[in-house]
Amino acid sequence: MKKVMVVVPFPMGEGDLARRQAQMKAVDLGPGIELHYRPVRVGPKNYSSQHDMSLADFSIVDAGLDAEAEGFDALCIDTMSDSGMAMLRSILKIPVIAPGRHSMLIAQMLGEKFSILMMWDRWRMLYTKTLGELGMEHKCASLRSIGVTPDNKSLLSGKEDEVFPLLLDAARRCVEEDGAQVLILGSTTMHEAHGWLSERIGVPVINPGPLTYKLAAIALDLNLTHSKATYPAPLAPKHDMIRAIGAAGAAWLEANQ
Repeated sequence: MKKVMVVVPFPMGEGDLARRQAQMKAVDLGPGIELHYRPVRVGPKNYSSQHDMSLADFSIVDAGLDAEAEGFDALCIDTMSDSGMAMLRSILKIPVIAPGRHSMLIAQMLGEKFSILMMWDRWRMLYTKTLGELGMEHKCASLRSIGVTPDNKSLLSGKEDEVFPLLLDAARRCVEEDGAQVLILGSTTMHEAHGWLSERIGVPVINPGPLTYKLAAIALDLNLTHSKATYPAPLAPKHDMIRAIGAAGAAWLEANQ
């Protein structure tokens, strides 16, 4: 049995975590693979600034640092920001799959131009960074926001009547006005809208979280992982320091909630 760690980018309890775990229903991985969801123990309240992004990188590295030693065969990062991916690839030999870049690359397999649907404008920096790294700015037809502040714990629960029509309207504008041939949900927190939206829009809609699970399974089946020529191991690892900072941050968070 292959074990895949899914790093959830916010501290949360079992009830909120279950909404993240519901992404498993959207993909069939077969009987030979298990997903284990692990929330970070520290991190920002939301991903809304460069301050938050630096904290996000650290929090995800802290959570996944020992994945290989704990017997995991692959690791998926449950945020479109791809936070911590490069650092974890430097540390780990097992496949580390992040949804942002992989959603964009898969979109290029399905059509010429893609658009990204996002909850609010503050997420724009998440996608422009990755588009720049991949040199794919010219392949992105648009980034469209519905102007709704995201909830990283409750997700879209209880807001379906408000959010789903807004997403559909934005999706139609992406296709009809911007020329998108593929749509990408801009966050794994939006996964609850995927099925509803896919039934009402005439182009493929990529659901980024389940995509990473399938890509992890494919990497394991083909015995592939990231190149250490691209992501070299550190010459002077500071793993104990990372663990100590994470533990101190978690203790501070518990004392100040």
